[in-house]
Amino acid sequence: MVENQVDVKEMITKKVCVVGGTGFVASLLVKLLLEKGYVVNTTVRDPDDEKKISHLLTLQDLGKLNIFRANLTDEGSFDAAVQDCDVVFLVATPVNFASQDPENDMIKPAVQGVTNVLQACAKAKSVKRVVMTSSAAAATINSLPGTGIVVTENDWTDVDFLYSEKPPTWGYPVSKTLAEKAAWKFAQENNLELITVIPTLMTGASLTPDVPSSISLAASLMTGNEFLIGALKGMQMLSGSISITHVEDVCRAHIFLAENDSASGRYLCCAVNTSVPELSSFLSKRYPQYTVPTEFGEFPSKAKVIISSEKLVNEGFEFKYGIEAIYDQTVEYLRINNILKN
Repeated sequence: MVENQVDVKEMITKKVCVVGGTGFVASLLVKLLLEKGYVVNTTVRDPDDEKKISHLLTLQDLGKLNIFRANLTDEGSFDAAVQDCDVVFLVATPVNFASQDPENDMIKPAVQGVTNVLQACAKAKSVKRVVMTSSAAAATINSLPGTGIVVTENDWTDVDFLYSEKPPTWGYPVSKTLAEKAAWKFAQENNLELITVIPTLMTGASLTPDVPSSISLAASLMTGNEFLIGALKGMQMLSGSISITHVEDVCRAHIFLAENDSASGRYLCCAVNTSVPELSSFLSKRYPQYTVPTEFGEFPSKAKVIISSEKLVNEGFEFKYGIEAIYDQTVEYLRINNILKN
C-alpha cells in the first residue's frame, strides 16, 4: 500500500511559472525545469515575435512548455500564467544602461513589475513559493573603506549613497535593491513565501539568439572591447569586486531553493571572487592566443569585498563550475558565435 502511494505521488507533475522566459537566465532555467519533468508556463512580452522566442519554441521538444503574453508594467497580465502553478520564478527585470532617466526607465518599472507579479501569485491560491532573481548589485555597494569585507545575506546596497553620488549605471543597482525590498514588503504583508537568489556576474553559454550583455562584459578582457573593459573596472570600483558565477549554477540554485522545503530568506550565489587585474592574469595564462591586457597602473589589484555563498552551500548546494570551467565554456560559446577566433 505504501509503495502505491509513493508511485501516485511521483506521478503528480508540478507546474511552475518562469516570468520573463526569453532572457539569459530564464531560458536556461526553463530548459532545466523541463528536463526535470516539470510542466512550465513562461511569460514573454510578445509571443508573436518568433525571432525573439525562437529558443523557447525549440525547448517545447523537451516537455510541456506553455508560453503566455505578459508585461511587467501591466497589472493583471500575469494572472493566467501563474494560475495553478506551485512555484513562480520571478526572473525578469527591466534593464536600460543607456537610459538618461533611470528613475522612470528602470527603477519604477522594476518595483511595479515585482508588485504586479506578486499580486498575481497572491491571487492564485496554488502558489506555494516564489523564487525571485535579485542581484549582487542589491547587496554589495557601499561607501565603506578597506579590503576583504565579507558580504553576507544581511547586507544591502546603500541606495542613499547611489542617489547622492550617481556613479555610472547607478540606476541598475538602485532598481535591483528597491525591487527586492518591495518584494519582501509585499510577501510579508500578504503571507507569501518568498526566496531571493542574489547572483553575481553571470557567464557561460546562452540559449538566446543574441549574446547576453553579461557574457560580453565577463569576456571583455579577451575580446578587447575597451568600453566593456571600462565597465568591468567600473563594476569593481562600485561593487568592490569582480565576482563571477556560471549561469547554469545560478539556475540550479533557483531549482534547489524551490525544492528545498527548509529554504528561507535571501541567498547569495557566487562561485569566484576576484579583481580585474587578477582575472586578467588568469585569462592571459589560460588563453595565451588572446591579447589580454595585464597592466592596470594604480588600479586596485585586490577586491574590496568577498561575496560569501556560505548559507547556500551549508544547506547542501554544490557549485559545478570553478573559474577554469566557467571561462572554458564562455570561450567555446564565443568562438561558436564568431566573437572570439581560434
